[in-house]
Amino acid sequence: MDKRDPQAAAGEVALPQDNKPASWDVRLEDAILRGGIFSVRHWLAIACLALAIFIALPLAAPLLMANGLTEPAQAIYTMYHATCHQEPARSFFVGGPHAIYSRSELESLTPVRPLAAFVGSPAMGYKVAFCERDVAMYVSILVFLVFYGAMRRKAPRLPLWLYVLLILPLAIDGLTQLTGLRESTWLLRTITGTLFGVATAWLLLPEVDKGMTATRKQFEADRVRLEQR
Repeated sequence: MDKRDPQAAAGEVALPQDNKPASWDVRLEDAILRGGIFSVRHWLAIACLALAIFIALPLAAPLLMANGLTEPAQAIYTMYHATCHQEPARSFFVGGPHAIYSRSELESLTPVRPLAAFVGSPAMGYKVAFCERDVAMYVSILVFLVFYGAMRRKAPRLPLWLYVLLILPLAIDGLTQLTGLRESTWLLRTITGTLFGVATAWLLLPEVDKGMTATRKQFEADRVRLEQR
């Protein structure tokens, strides 16, 4: 037979010396600890949800523009401009005849300058609110997060040398483009962004998971001490 205090069994903290309900500050601390335990226990699902929303908004922006909802769409473009250059020549387009346009094509099709300010038109479609490389990077991170959870966190650790090898293509592609030595392509941006996203998630997730596990154990120990006051 379970002889535990029914209040404790129900998750309610009680003072053991006189069996009276705990004071409001103890109850508040207990609630905070329980919330912390829930958050760190389900951190991977929370991270997946947050990243999915972060990805969905830029993808929604061209759809909103195409349906005449320009104000919320412009708000998304403005918000994500802090995270991405949004160059239309390096972005996917939705709702038009082509998914990508070269810089020369865009310069001939629109008078908007600077070109980064051009979000699209009914005839051409509208650009996603972050670039091709960012789409590949964030989507690959989300896919790896789901994969990591499905593997029950048993994915082997990524050696540092392999991480460097996987992100090297992005560094080369990005730097040579930035310095004007060459112009990258949508395919190279997608491939290098995917490699960077997978490699970064693979490197960091086991360490984050380890830290979250240690934090959960600390919170649980704090709850035990709280119950013993």
